[in-house]
Amino acid sequence: MKPPAEVIERQVAEALAEDIGGGDLTAALIPADARAAARVIAREAAVLCGRDWFDAVFRQLDAEVTVTWEAADGDAVSEDQTLCRLQGPARVLLSGERTALNFLQTLSATASRAARYVEAVAGTGARILDTRKTIPGLRLAQKYAVTCGGASNHRIGLFDAILIKENHIAAAGSIEAALAEARRLAADRGGVEIEIEVEDLAQLEAALNAGARRVLLDNFDL
Repeated sequence: MKPPAEVIERQVAEALAEDIGGGDLTAALIPADARAAARVIAREAAVLCGRDWFDAVFRQLDAEVTVTWEAADGDAVSEDQTLCRLQGPARVLLSGERTALNFLQTLSATASRAARYVEAVAGTGARILDTRKTIPGLRLAQKYAVTCGGASNHRIGLFDAILIKENHIAAAGSIEAALAEARRLAADRGGVEIEIEVEDLAQLEAALNAGARRVLLDNFDL
């Protein structure tokens, strides 16, 4: 699911403040009334993602900039394909270029990698889920990018599902105790999903015997 518009606007505003700060000193070399046109071209095959962030960069800098897209989020694009065309004040295009491309490249890279994994398991019945290992501040953006690549979101954060890991098991005393407490908590929270991570076959058996319905196999060989 695409993040709410206000989230995208905030992420872009923070990125612009980080990059431009008190003003783009180099862009000031260009006459204030100069206008320019530009294209964004894919340098390699990819799955496109990040149009809304790209658009928001130039919208926040100057509403005079027009961006005309020739591909949509989720589209497979080829090397040398034109993704979009821009027109507007030259200073604005130069000032916003890097921030806009940072969003487009980062999110397209996430979508493209997700698509590779989806393709690798095609026809097996397996489904690719993502993780919380995202760039700080871009959680919802990268979660959206994953779906553009055809994969699925796991949990968004620590608040919408229970994932019991080795440290939780150790603190609870056992797999059985951790799962029992998780079921009690899940019932109080409207039945959120419960998942448990296991590190060997013995833990897997214990989790299944304790009623686990969703198990994460943590880096061990079968």
